[in-house]
Amino acid sequence: MSKQKKQRYEGIVYSTDSSFSYEEGLNLETDTLPNEKQRLKVLLDRKSRKGKVVTVVEGFVGKDSDLQELAKLLKQKCGVGGSAKEGEILIQGDFKQKVFDILISGGYSVKQVGG
Repeated sequence: MSKQKKQRYEGIVYSTDSSFSYEEGLNLETDTLPNEKQRLKVLLDRKSRKGKVVTVVEGFVGKDSDLQELAKLLKQKCGVGGSAKEGEILIQGDFKQKVFDILISGGYSVKQVGG
């Protein structure tokens, strides 16, 4: 909890001004780019997952709610679980080609990475 508090008020130590108010309203989320302007990469990954394969979609630029929506669509189409955070979607299993095809049909600019 202290780590979260430290990051939230980073740079502000103390103010003697009685009318000072710390503005947290910095809009960190960027607007979601249109599908055709998204530059997504689809790759397989095994690192730090005890040898289990996951399909990773990287490079999403936009709001977290739109990322979650895209992840939900991909998980439903593949019929597996996964997660989405920080511009990255993880799909459990080797679904590289299927995810690639789904994203292409959705109008995204997609590139497959790795063999």
